[in-house]
Amino acid sequence: MRTATLRWKNALLALLAVLTACSTPADHPTSAPVQDPSTGEVYTPRRVVVADTLYRGRLLDRNDSVLVATRPQFLLRLPGRHALDTLALGQLLGWDSTTVRRRIREALPYPGAYGVAVQLRLTRKEAERIRQDSGATVPRLTLLQRRQRTYTTPAGAPVLGYQNAEAQPFFRQARRTNRGRFYRLRNGGVEAYYNGLLTGHPGYLHPLVDAKGQPHGTWAKDTTFQQGQDLHLTIDAKLQAYAEKLLGNRKGYLVALDPRTGEILAYVSAPVYPAATLTAPDQAAVRAELLEHEDMPLLNRPAMLANPPGSVFKLVNAAIALQMHAITPGSAFRCNQELVSCVHHHKPARTLTLGLKYSCNPYFYQVMQSLIDCVPDSLAQDTIAARHANLSQWRRYARSFGLDSVLGVDLPREAPGFLPTAAYYDKARRTRHWTYRSIYSLSIGQGEINLTGLQMANMAAIIANRGWYYPPHLVRGIGENGPLARFTRKRYTLVDSTHFEALIPGMVAVMQRGGTADASSLADVGITVAGKTGTVQNDEGDDHAAFVGFAPAHNPKIAVAVYLENAGFGATAAAPCAVMVMEKHLRGTIAPKRKRWEKRIQHRARNGY
Repeated sequence: MRTATLRWKNALLALLAVLTACSTPADHPTSAPVQDPSTGEVYTPRRVVVADTLYRGRLLDRNDSVLVATRPQFLLRLPGRHALDTLALGQLLGWDSTTVRRRIREALPYPGAYGVAVQLRLTRKEAERIRQDSGATVPRLTLLQRRQRTYTTPAGAPVLGYQNAEAQPFFRQARRTNRGRFYRLRNGGVEAYYNGLLTGHPGYLHPLVDAKGQPHGTWAKDTTFQQGQDLHLTIDAKLQAYAEKLLGNRKGYLVALDPRTGEILAYVSAPVYPAATLTAPDQAAVRAELLEHEDMPLLNRPAMLANPPGSVFKLVNAAIALQMHAITPGSAFRCNQELVSCVHHHKPARTLTLGLKYSCNPYFYQVMQSLIDCVPDSLAQDTIAARHANLSQWRRYARSFGLDSVLGVDLPREAPGFLPTAAYYDKARRTRHWTYRSIYSLSIGQGEINLTGLQMANMAAIIANRGWYYPPHLVRGIGENGPLARFTRKRYTLVDSTHFEALIPGMVAVMQRGGTADASSLADVGITVAGKTGTVQNDEGDDHAAFVGFAPAHNPKIAVAVYLENAGFGATAAAPCAVMVMEKHLRGTIAPKRKRWEKRIQHRARNGY
């Protein structure tokens, strides 16, 4: 027994010697010495670091292209209080005079902050020129080298996010501006959400050692060293960059996902900005401009901004009305403009398919009225109680779509949106005797309903799947493993699949001749798109444009939601962006027929209208 114990001690001592040699510092005294009550011998608790050189994991897109990695970065610190020969500096670095002035201006913490030392990012080749010159051409230059997160693409800023430690200058700027309080709702993207997995953690041993350094058991549980893990994102970097070109400097969002898995293929929050902006040491002026911009480009719109969805919500109302037996696919309603205005001139909507094709507001006014005012058994029943019960039932079905709650996307913050309750209307109307006429805006996706971009895209995915979905997510693999477990659990709505199937002919008809989005058809390249347009009334300016859809209609591989603020009609502004993202994903290129269309949209995106 004594021989075995001695062998164990010698082995542990040898292990500690090896670990000590590869750790810095090797041996850390901790709490007060511990006395063995049986022998009276005193032992010192120590903590030995197994490894303390942690490499942060990379971010890769769905095709394994590296998007973010920790790499050496070269910084040139300029003299703050001394005259600088910008012409000589430009010649040394191979920059023209305009580039030198622009780079310095972007690095200043605020306009006119001259006399402040700034840092400029250099390439390895530029840094080598500074080294070889050794201050002969431009004196008082300081070349620094450090390891920092490097972005290989300007696209995907709200997805990739930033490491908090590297974004401290941005946080200080945000606190100094009048939008500092607003941007406390900051979005660190997957960098912040998965920070613990990306960073990893060192391992520790906790031996009790005697005066000779011999181990005598442990005083705490040992921990295993874990290197930072790579994250394999669901994003397609090329599709993301393409979608950002379509939205550019306009206000709005685009979310594209694979309905079969819930994987987000593209996630655009516009106006867009380069991903490295918030952490780059020489982008202080650009950050200040973003913080002050009236269009709030730093707002993570798809997750944080909830808006009335407009006519795209007619799909949800129709599915619920079918489930509650308020209508059938063959229900016909007259386009009675005394009920609500209808901006589309169309033939009578004698079926649900035609109602969706023409997006007839009076049709869906009466669909929702049939649902809310329905008295199931007899006229003797209390219609007030029935109205409250029907609205509660409608809301129960709608919430099963993931509405009025967070979907749980892997980003730091997400808004739940809103669906009104009967109690809400009792309080807002100051009576229980409100009528359908006072809440009819629900029928066309206006009024109190608010949905986020993620919920809009997920709604399209649910219809594409005929009633189920996987929660939308941005990471498909963590190291050698798959996504987080909750993203692999299928969720079902409370609406039967047959009722979703009844929506498809109408959504396909929307994209065909006579439909509200017939100009956005992809029939010429053999792709049948199912979609729904929306134009959201806005009392404070131009209407907002919305579109949701998926393709191919009968074997969906991509679902898209687009929302453009103050852009007008969904058919002319939002639908073209959505279908071109679909075509780009499914075919890899845009057909010549739409090239002029594509250029016009990108031109508008660059100019922000």
